[in-house]
Amino acid sequence: MIGTGIFTLTGIEAKNSAGPGVVISFAIAGVVALLAALCYAELASSVPAAGSAYTYAYATMGEIVAWIIGWDLLLEFALGAAVVARGWSGYLGELFGLPTTWFGEEGSIVNVGAIAIVLILGVVGIVGIRESARVTNLLVLVKVAICVFIVVAGLFFVKAANLSPFIPAAEPASGGEGGIRQPVTQALFGMDPSVFGLAGALSAAAVVFFAYTGFEAVANLGEETRRPKRDLPLGLLGTLGVSTVLYIAVSLVVVGTVKYTDIDEGAPIASAFNSVGAGWAAVLVSIAAVAGLTSVILVDLVAMGRIGFAIARDGLIPPSIAKVHPRWGTPYRISAVMTVGVALLAGFLPLSALADLVSIGALCAFVLVSVAVPILRRRRPDLERSFKVPFSPVLPIVSALACLYLMLNLSVETWIRFLIWMLLGAVIYFGYGYRKNRLARIEDGNPPVPPQRTSA
Repeated sequence: MIGTGIFTLTGIEAKNSAGPGVVISFAIAGVVALLAALCYAELASSVPAAGSAYTYAYATMGEIVAWIIGWDLLLEFALGAAVVARGWSGYLGELFGLPTTWFGEEGSIVNVGAIAIVLILGVVGIVGIRESARVTNLLVLVKVAICVFIVVAGLFFVKAANLSPFIPAAEPASGGEGGIRQPVTQALFGMDPSVFGLAGALSAAAVVFFAYTGFEAVANLGEETRRPKRDLPLGLLGTLGVSTVLYIAVSLVVVGTVKYTDIDEGAPIASAFNSVGAGWAAVLVSIAAVAGLTSVILVDLVAMGRIGFAIARDGLIPPSIAKVHPRWGTPYRISAVMTVGVALLAGFLPLSALADLVSIGALCAFVLVSVAVPILRRRRPDLERSFKVPFSPVLPIVSALACLYLMLNLSVETWIRFLIWMLLGAVIYFGYGYRKNRLARIEDGNPPVPPQRTSA
Protein backbone atom coordinates (compact mmCIF):
# COMPACT_ATOMS: atom_id res chain seq x y z
CA MET A 1 0.00 0.00 0.00
CA ILE A 2 2.58 2.57 1.06
CA GLY A 3 3.85 4.05 -2.18
CA THR A 4 2.90 6.64 -4.78
CA GLY A 5 -0.24 7.62 -2.89
CA ILE A 6 1.70 9.16 -0.02
CA PHE A 7 5.01 9.91 -1.73
CA THR A 8 3.54 11.74 -4.76
CA LEU A 9 -0.23 12.35 -4.63
CA THR A 10 0.10 14.22 -1.33
CA GLY A 11 1.83 17.08 -3.11
CA ILE A 12 -0.38 17.07 -6.19
CA GLU A 13 -3.66 17.21 -4.25
CA ALA A 14 -2.44 19.65 -1.59
CA LYS A 15 -1.23 22.10 -4.23
CA ASN A 16 -4.15 21.80 -6.65
CA SER A 17 -7.26 20.78 -4.69
CA ALA A 18 -7.18 20.79 -0.88
CA GLY A 19 -4.24 22.75 0.58
CA PRO A 20 -3.42 21.59 4.14
CA GLY A 21 -6.89 20.04 4.12
CA VAL A 22 -5.32 17.10 2.28
CA VAL A 23 -4.83 15.71 5.79
CA ILE A 24 -8.62 15.55 6.10
CA SER A 25 -8.79 14.00 2.64
CA PHE A 26 -6.54 11.15 3.76
CA ALA A 27 -8.64 10.69 6.91
CA ILE A 28 -11.91 10.54 4.92
CA ALA A 29 -10.43 8.11 2.42
CA GLY A 30 -9.11 6.00 5.31
CA VAL A 31 -12.53 5.71 6.93
CA VAL A 32 -14.13 4.64 3.64
CA ALA A 33 -11.32 2.15 3.06
CA LEU A 34 -11.83 0.74 6.57
CA LEU A 35 -15.50 0.08 5.86
CA ALA A 36 -14.58 -1.71 2.65
CA ALA A 37 -11.78 -3.62 4.40
CA LEU A 38 -14.23 -5.01 6.96
CA CYS A 39 -16.30 -6.42 4.10
CA TYR A 40 -13.19 -7.79 2.40
CA ALA A 41 -12.11 -9.43 5.65
CA GLU A 42 -15.37 -11.36 6.04
CA LEU A 43 -15.38 -12.55 2.44
CA ALA A 44 -11.64 -13.36 2.41
CA SER A 45 -11.95 -15.53 5.51
CA SER A 46 -15.07 -17.23 4.13
CA VAL A 47 -13.90 -17.75 0.54
CA PRO A 48 -10.06 -17.88 0.65
CA ALA A 49 -9.45 -18.22 -3.08
CA ALA A 50 -7.39 -16.50 -5.75
CA GLY A 51 -9.19 -13.65 -7.48
CA SER A 52 -10.31 -11.67 -4.44
CA ALA A 53 -13.42 -9.60 -5.21
CA TYR A 54 -13.89 -11.44 -8.52
CA THR A 55 -14.28 -14.76 -6.71
CA TYR A 56 -16.57 -13.23 -4.06
CA ALA A 57 -18.82 -11.77 -6.75
CA TYR A 58 -18.95 -15.11 -8.60
CA ALA A 59 -20.07 -16.83 -5.40
CA THR A 60 -22.74 -14.25 -4.58
CA MET A 61 -23.98 -12.35 -7.63
CA GLY A 62 -23.21 -14.58 -10.59
CA GLU A 63 -20.93 -14.68 -13.58
CA ILE A 64 -21.75 -11.37 -15.29
CA VAL A 65 -21.15 -9.31 -12.16
CA ALA A 66 -18.03 -11.35 -11.46
CA TRP A 67 -16.70 -10.56 -14.93
CA ILE A 68 -17.41 -6.85 -14.45
CA ILE A 69 -15.53 -6.75 -11.17
CA GLY A 70 -12.68 -8.92 -12.49
CA TRP A 71 -12.23 -6.69 -15.53
CA ASP A 72 -12.40 -3.69 -13.24
CA LEU A 73 -9.72 -5.13 -10.92
CA LEU A 74 -7.39 -5.77 -13.85
CA LEU A 75 -7.70 -2.08 -14.71
CA GLU A 76 -7.02 -1.07 -11.11
CA PHE A 77 -3.91 -3.17 -10.63
CA ALA A 78 -2.47 -2.63 -14.12
CA LEU A 79 -2.77 1.14 -13.97
CA GLY A 80 -1.80 1.14 -10.30
CA ALA A 81 1.46 -0.65 -11.08
CA ALA A 82 2.09 1.74 -13.99
CA VAL A 83 1.47 4.82 -11.82
CA VAL A 84 3.76 3.54 -9.10
CA ALA A 85 6.46 2.62 -11.63
CA ARG A 86 6.52 6.20 -12.91
CA GLY A 87 6.70 7.49 -9.35
CA TRP A 88 9.57 5.08 -8.66
CA SER A 89 11.41 6.32 -11.71
CA GLY A 90 10.97 9.95 -10.62
CA TYR A 91 12.34 9.36 -7.12
CA LEU A 92 15.25 7.32 -8.51
CA GLY A 93 16.06 10.23 -10.79
CA GLU A 94 15.83 12.61 -7.84
CA LEU A 95 18.14 10.42 -5.77
CA PHE A 96 20.89 10.02 -8.39
CA GLY A 97 20.38 13.16 -10.48
CA LEU A 98 19.27 11.23 -13.57
CA PRO A 99 17.80 13.03 -16.62
CA THR A 100 14.06 13.71 -16.32
CA THR A 101 13.66 12.87 -20.00
CA TRP A 102 14.09 9.20 -19.09
CA PHE A 103 13.32 9.19 -15.34
CA GLY A 104 10.65 11.82 -14.74
CA GLU A 105 7.40 13.43 -15.85
CA GLU A 106 8.50 16.73 -17.36
CA GLY A 107 9.52 16.40 -21.01
CA SER A 108 9.45 12.61 -20.82
CA ILE A 109 8.46 10.72 -23.97
CA VAL A 110 9.57 7.23 -22.94
CA ASN A 111 10.08 6.58 -19.23
CA VAL A 112 12.91 4.07 -19.36
CA GLY A 113 13.16 3.76 -15.57
CA ALA A 114 9.49 2.77 -15.26
CA ILE A 115 9.74 0.15 -18.00
CA ALA A 116 12.89 -1.37 -16.50
CA ILE A 117 11.55 -1.75 -12.95
CA VAL A 118 8.28 -3.33 -14.15
CA LEU A 119 10.09 -5.94 -16.25
CA ILE A 120 12.56 -6.78 -13.46
CA LEU A 121 9.86 -7.16 -10.82
CA GLY A 122 7.64 -9.07 -13.22
CA VAL A 123 10.37 -11.73 -13.42
CA VAL A 124 10.69 -11.78 -9.62
CA GLY A 125 6.92 -12.28 -9.26
CA ILE A 126 6.87 -15.09 -11.82
CA VAL A 127 9.84 -17.01 -10.43
CA GLY A 128 8.11 -17.61 -7.10
CA ILE A 129 5.81 -16.32 -4.40
CA ARG A 130 8.28 -17.12 -1.61
CA GLU A 131 10.98 -15.03 -3.28
CA SER A 132 8.46 -12.23 -3.84
CA ALA A 133 7.48 -12.30 -0.17
CA ARG A 134 11.09 -12.07 1.01
CA VAL A 135 11.82 -9.10 -1.25
CA THR A 136 8.58 -7.37 -0.25
CA ASN A 137 9.12 -7.87 3.49
CA LEU A 138 12.57 -6.30 3.32
CA LEU A 139 11.33 -3.30 1.31
CA VAL A 140 8.34 -2.80 3.61
CA LEU A 141 10.64 -2.74 6.65
CA VAL A 142 12.74 0.00 5.03
CA LYS A 143 9.87 2.21 3.91
CA VAL A 144 7.87 1.99 7.14
CA ALA A 145 10.95 2.79 9.21
CA ILE A 146 11.71 5.86 7.11
CA CYS A 147 8.04 6.96 7.12
CA VAL A 148 8.23 6.98 10.92
CA PHE A 149 11.47 8.95 10.62
CA ILE A 150 9.74 11.49 8.33
CA VAL A 151 7.09 12.11 10.97
CA VAL A 152 9.51 12.39 13.92
CA ALA A 153 12.11 14.53 12.13
CA GLY A 154 9.56 16.56 10.20
CA LEU A 155 7.73 17.74 13.32
CA PHE A 156 10.74 19.97 14.10
CA PHE A 157 10.22 21.85 10.83
CA VAL A 158 6.43 22.26 10.96
CA LYS A 159 5.28 25.90 11.07
CA ALA A 160 1.78 26.93 12.11
CA ALA A 161 1.74 29.60 9.40
CA ASN A 162 1.96 26.91 6.70
CA LEU A 163 -1.20 25.25 8.06
CA SER A 164 -3.33 28.39 7.89
CA PRO A 165 -5.88 28.43 6.41
CA PHE A 166 -6.22 24.70 6.98
CA ILE A 167 -9.00 24.50 4.37
CA PRO A 168 -8.36 27.33 1.87
CA ALA A 169 -11.40 29.19 0.60
CA ALA A 170 -12.97 27.77 -2.55
CA GLU A 171 -11.92 29.47 -5.76
CA PRO A 172 -12.85 29.05 -9.42
CA ALA A 173 -10.98 26.30 -11.19
CA SER A 174 -8.49 27.25 -13.86
CA GLY A 175 -9.51 26.92 -17.49
CA GLY A 176 -8.29 23.36 -17.76
CA GLU A 177 -10.28 22.13 -14.76
CA GLY A 178 -13.78 22.84 -16.07
CA GLY A 179 -15.91 20.85 -18.49
CA ILE A 180 -15.19 17.12 -18.37
CA ARG A 181 -12.36 17.69 -15.88
CA GLN A 182 -14.67 18.84 -13.10
CA PRO A 183 -16.05 16.37 -10.51
CA VAL A 184 -19.28 14.60 -11.43
CA THR A 185 -21.03 16.12 -8.38
CA GLN A 186 -20.35 19.65 -9.66
CA ALA A 187 -21.46 18.74 -13.18
CA LEU A 188 -24.69 17.08 -11.98
CA PHE A 189 -25.80 20.04 -9.89
CA GLY A 190 -24.69 22.70 -12.36
CA MET A 191 -22.10 24.14 -9.99
CA ASP A 192 -19.30 26.32 -11.27
CA PRO A 193 -16.04 24.33 -11.37
CA SER A 194 -14.02 25.11 -8.25
CA VAL A 195 -11.04 23.92 -6.24
CA PHE A 196 -10.17 24.08 -2.53
CA GLY A 197 -12.84 24.54 0.14
CA LEU A 198 -14.73 21.51 1.45
CA ALA A 199 -15.54 20.36 -2.09
CA GLY A 200 -11.82 20.40 -2.89
CA ALA A 201 -11.03 18.28 0.15
CA LEU A 202 -13.68 15.74 -0.90
CA SER A 203 -12.38 15.65 -4.47
CA ALA A 204 -8.87 15.14 -3.11
CA ALA A 205 -10.18 12.31 -0.90
CA ALA A 206 -11.45 10.52 -4.00
CA VAL A 207 -8.04 10.84 -5.66
CA VAL A 208 -5.83 10.01 -2.65
CA PHE A 209 -8.03 6.96 -2.10
CA PHE A 210 -5.52 5.51 -4.55
CA ALA A 211 -3.13 5.35 -1.58
CA TYR A 212 -5.38 2.76 0.07
CA THR A 213 -5.81 0.53 -2.98
CA GLY A 214 -3.22 -2.01 -1.92
CA PHE A 215 -4.86 -3.78 0.99
CA GLU A 216 -7.19 -5.84 -1.20
CA ALA A 217 -4.12 -7.37 -2.88
CA VAL A 218 -3.76 -9.43 0.31
CA ALA A 219 -7.08 -11.10 -0.45
CA ASN A 220 -5.80 -12.21 -3.87
CA LEU A 221 -3.33 -14.57 -2.17
CA GLY A 222 -5.98 -16.58 -0.35
CA GLU A 223 -4.81 -19.86 -1.91
CA GLU A 224 -1.21 -19.16 -0.91
CA THR A 225 -1.90 -18.26 2.73
CA ARG A 226 -1.25 -20.94 5.33
CA ARG A 227 -4.05 -19.97 7.73
CA PRO A 228 -6.38 -17.85 5.59
CA LYS A 229 -9.32 -17.75 7.99
CA ARG A 230 -7.13 -16.11 10.64
CA ASP A 231 -4.37 -14.41 8.68
CA LEU A 232 -6.36 -12.73 5.90
CA PRO A 233 -8.52 -10.56 8.23
CA LEU A 234 -5.43 -9.69 10.29
CA GLY A 235 -3.45 -8.82 7.18
CA LEU A 236 -6.22 -6.70 5.65
CA LEU A 237 -7.18 -4.70 8.72
CA GLY A 238 -3.67 -4.48 10.17
CA THR A 239 -2.21 -3.18 6.91
CA LEU A 240 -4.94 -0.60 6.57
CA GLY A 241 -4.66 0.59 10.19
CA VAL A 242 -0.89 1.13 10.08
CA SER A 243 -1.00 2.81 6.67
CA THR A 244 -3.81 5.21 7.63
CA VAL A 245 -1.93 6.47 10.69
CA LEU A 246 1.25 6.95 8.64
CA TYR A 247 -0.60 8.72 5.80
CA ILE A 248 -2.26 11.25 8.07
CA ALA A 249 0.96 11.95 9.97
CA VAL A 250 3.17 12.23 6.87
CA SER A 251 0.74 14.48 4.98
CA LEU A 252 0.52 16.76 8.03
CA VAL A 253 4.31 17.05 8.14
CA VAL A 254 4.51 17.84 4.42
CA VAL A 255 1.94 20.66 4.41
CA GLY A 256 3.31 21.94 7.72
CA THR A 257 6.90 22.09 6.50
CA VAL A 258 6.29 23.96 3.24
CA LYS A 259 3.43 26.20 2.13
CA TYR A 260 1.03 24.20 0.00
CA THR A 261 1.35 26.66 -2.89
CA ASP A 262 5.10 25.94 -3.05
CA ILE A 263 4.96 22.13 -2.86
CA ASP A 264 6.84 20.24 -5.54
CA GLU A 265 4.40 17.83 -7.20
CA GLY A 266 7.02 15.34 -8.40
CA ALA A 267 8.77 14.58 -5.10
CA PRO A 268 6.86 16.54 -2.41
CA ILE A 269 8.34 14.97 0.72
CA ALA A 270 11.97 15.07 -0.38
CA SER A 271 11.61 18.64 -1.64
CA ALA A 272 9.96 19.68 1.63
CA PHE A 273 13.07 18.64 3.56
CA ASN A 274 15.31 20.26 0.96
CA SER A 275 13.42 23.54 1.39
CA VAL A 276 14.35 23.71 5.08
CA GLY A 277 17.99 22.80 4.50
CA ALA A 278 17.71 19.16 5.57
CA GLY A 279 19.18 17.64 2.42
CA TRP A 280 20.34 14.55 4.28
CA ALA A 281 16.73 13.83 5.25
CA ALA A 282 15.63 14.31 1.66
CA VAL A 283 18.08 11.58 0.61
CA LEU A 284 16.58 9.18 3.17
CA VAL A 285 13.09 10.02 1.94
CA SER A 286 14.08 9.27 -1.64
CA ILE A 287 15.54 5.92 -0.53
CA ALA A 288 12.29 5.11 1.30
CA ALA A 289 10.25 6.10 -1.75
CA VAL A 290 12.30 3.88 -4.06
CA ALA A 291 12.01 0.96 -1.62
CA GLY A 292 8.33 1.55 -0.96
CA LEU A 293 7.34 1.93 -4.58
CA THR A 294 9.31 -1.18 -5.51
CA SER A 295 7.29 -3.33 -3.12
CA VAL A 296 3.99 -1.86 -4.34
CA ILE A 297 4.81 -2.59 -8.00
CA LEU A 298 5.72 -6.18 -7.10
CA VAL A 299 2.51 -6.77 -5.15
CA ASP A 300 0.36 -5.24 -7.92
CA LEU A 301 1.96 -7.48 -10.54
CA VAL A 302 1.49 -10.58 -8.39
CA ALA A 303 -2.15 -9.64 -7.70
CA MET A 304 -2.87 -9.12 -11.39
CA GLY A 305 -1.58 -12.57 -12.20
CA ARG A 306 -3.84 -14.15 -9.56
CA ILE A 307 -6.95 -12.28 -10.76
CA GLY A 308 -6.27 -13.27 -14.36
CA PHE A 309 -5.63 -16.84 -13.20
CA ALA A 310 -9.04 -17.00 -11.47
CA ILE A 311 -10.86 -15.55 -14.49
CA ALA A 312 -9.14 -17.96 -16.89
CA ARG A 313 -9.81 -20.91 -14.58
CA ASP A 314 -13.52 -20.18 -15.00
CA GLY A 315 -13.13 -20.05 -18.78
CA LEU A 316 -13.99 -16.38 -19.25
CA ILE A 317 -10.67 -15.93 -21.01
CA PRO A 318 -8.68 -18.80 -22.63
CA PRO A 319 -7.78 -21.28 -19.84
CA SER A 320 -4.45 -22.12 -21.45
CA ILE A 321 -3.11 -18.70 -20.54
CA ALA A 322 -3.56 -19.50 -16.84
CA LYS A 323 -1.27 -22.54 -16.83
CA VAL A 324 0.70 -22.89 -13.60
CA HIS A 325 4.44 -23.44 -13.93
CA PRO A 326 5.37 -26.94 -12.68
CA ARG A 327 8.35 -25.74 -10.65
CA TRP A 328 7.62 -22.12 -9.72
CA GLY A 329 3.96 -22.78 -8.88
CA THR A 330 2.84 -19.45 -10.39
CA PRO A 331 0.55 -18.60 -13.36
CA TYR A 332 3.56 -17.60 -15.44
CA ARG A 333 1.95 -17.08 -18.84
CA ILE A 334 -0.71 -14.59 -17.84
CA SER A 335 1.72 -12.91 -15.44
CA ALA A 336 4.20 -12.40 -18.28
CA VAL A 337 1.57 -10.95 -20.62
CA MET A 338 0.34 -8.54 -17.98
CA THR A 339 3.87 -7.51 -17.02
CA VAL A 340 4.60 -6.49 -20.61
CA GLY A 341 1.30 -4.59 -20.78
CA VAL A 342 2.05 -2.69 -17.57
CA ALA A 343 5.56 -1.87 -18.80
CA LEU A 344 4.11 -0.27 -21.94
CA LEU A 345 1.58 1.75 -19.92
CA ALA A 346 4.27 2.89 -17.49
CA GLY A 347 6.62 3.84 -20.27
CA PHE A 348 4.30 5.97 -22.37
CA LEU A 349 1.37 7.33 -20.31
CA PRO A 350 1.89 10.24 -17.86
CA LEU A 351 1.18 9.73 -14.17
CA SER A 352 -1.67 12.25 -14.05
CA ALA A 353 -3.61 10.36 -16.73
CA LEU A 354 -3.46 7.10 -14.77
CA ALA A 355 -4.03 7.80 -11.06
CA ASP A 356 -7.73 8.78 -11.19
CA LEU A 357 -8.62 5.62 -13.12
CA VAL A 358 -7.02 3.50 -10.39
CA SER A 359 -9.19 5.16 -7.75
CA ILE A 360 -12.45 4.72 -9.66
CA GLY A 361 -11.61 1.09 -10.40
CA ALA A 362 -10.92 0.37 -6.73
CA LEU A 363 -14.03 2.19 -5.52
CA CYS A 364 -16.23 0.33 -7.99
CA ALA A 365 -14.83 -2.98 -6.75
CA PHE A 366 -15.41 -1.94 -3.14
CA VAL A 367 -19.06 -1.11 -3.87
CA LEU A 368 -19.64 -4.62 -5.19
CA VAL A 369 -17.69 -6.28 -2.38
CA SER A 370 -19.74 -4.39 0.21
CA VAL A 371 -22.98 -5.49 -1.43
CA ALA A 372 -21.73 -9.09 -1.61
CA VAL A 373 -21.50 -9.46 2.19
CA PRO A 374 -25.25 -9.43 3.02
CA ILE A 375 -26.05 -11.37 -0.17
CA LEU A 376 -23.65 -14.19 0.75
CA ARG A 377 -24.98 -14.26 4.32
CA ARG A 378 -28.49 -14.77 2.99
CA ARG A 379 -27.56 -17.35 0.38
CA ARG A 380 -25.02 -19.29 2.45
CA PRO A 381 -25.83 -18.86 6.15
CA ASP A 382 -24.09 -22.19 6.82
CA LEU A 383 -20.71 -20.95 5.57
CA GLU A 384 -18.01 -20.79 8.24
CA ARG A 385 -17.06 -17.16 8.92
CA SER A 386 -14.07 -16.62 11.20
CA PHE A 387 -14.60 -12.87 10.87
CA LYS A 388 -17.94 -11.08 10.56
CA VAL A 389 -18.68 -7.47 9.64
CA PRO A 390 -20.45 -5.91 12.65
CA PHE A 391 -23.94 -4.42 12.24
CA SER A 392 -24.58 -6.14 8.92
CA PRO A 393 -26.33 -5.29 6.61
CA VAL A 394 -26.18 -1.64 7.77
CA LEU A 395 -22.39 -1.28 7.71
CA PRO A 396 -21.93 -2.92 4.29
CA ILE A 397 -24.63 -0.63 2.85
CA VAL A 398 -22.95 2.43 4.36
CA SER A 399 -19.66 1.22 2.89
CA ALA A 400 -21.17 0.87 -0.59
CA LEU A 401 -22.77 4.32 -0.44
CA ALA A 402 -19.57 5.95 0.84
CA CYS A 403 -17.52 4.42 -1.98
CA LEU A 404 -20.12 5.49 -4.53
CA TYR A 405 -20.04 9.05 -3.17
CA LEU A 406 -16.26 9.22 -3.55
CA MET A 407 -16.62 7.92 -7.11
CA LEU A 408 -18.95 10.84 -7.87
CA ASN A 409 -16.24 13.24 -6.69
CA LEU A 410 -13.95 12.09 -9.49
CA SER A 411 -13.93 13.95 -12.79
CA VAL A 412 -16.34 13.43 -15.66
CA GLU A 413 -13.31 12.64 -17.82
CA THR A 414 -12.34 9.79 -15.48
CA TRP A 415 -15.86 8.37 -15.64
CA ILE A 416 -15.81 8.47 -19.45
CA ARG A 417 -12.52 6.59 -19.60
CA PHE A 418 -13.79 4.08 -17.04
CA LEU A 419 -17.00 3.43 -19.00
CA ILE A 420 -15.01 2.93 -22.22
CA TRP A 421 -12.89 0.30 -20.43
CA MET A 422 -16.00 -1.46 -19.11
CA LEU A 423 -17.58 -1.38 -22.59
CA LEU A 424 -14.48 -3.09 -23.97
CA GLY A 425 -14.85 -5.70 -21.22
CA ALA A 426 -18.48 -6.30 -22.23
CA VAL A 427 -17.40 -6.94 -25.84
CA ILE A 428 -14.84 -9.52 -24.68
CA TYR A 429 -17.30 -11.21 -22.33
CA PHE A 430 -20.14 -11.58 -24.82
CA GLY A 431 -17.74 -12.34 -27.66
CA TYR A 432 -15.85 -15.10 -25.80
CA GLY A 433 -16.48 -15.63 -22.09
CA TYR A 434 -20.26 -16.08 -22.28
CA ARG A 435 -19.89 -18.93 -24.81
CA LYS A 436 -16.69 -20.52 -23.50
CA ASN A 437 -17.04 -20.44 -19.72
CA ARG A 438 -16.96 -23.56 -17.55
CA LEU A 439 -20.76 -23.87 -17.31
CA ALA A 440 -21.20 -23.47 -21.06
CA ARG A 441 -18.70 -26.28 -21.73
CA ILE A 442 -20.63 -28.59 -19.41
CA GLU A 443 -23.94 -27.80 -21.15
CA ASP A 444 -22.32 -28.51 -24.54
CA GLY A 445 -21.16 -31.90 -23.30
CA ASN A 446 -17.48 -30.91 -23.17
CA PRO A 447 -15.60 -31.53 -19.94
CA PRO A 448 -14.36 -28.39 -18.22
CA VAL A 449 -10.65 -27.76 -17.93
CA PRO A 450 -9.46 -29.24 -14.62
CA PRO A 451 -8.91 -26.46 -12.11
CA GLN A 452 -5.39 -25.68 -10.93
CA ARG A 453 -4.20 -23.97 -7.80
CA THR A 454 -1.31 -21.65 -7.31
CA SER A 455 1.21 -23.05 -4.85
CA ALA A 456 2.16 -21.63 -1.47
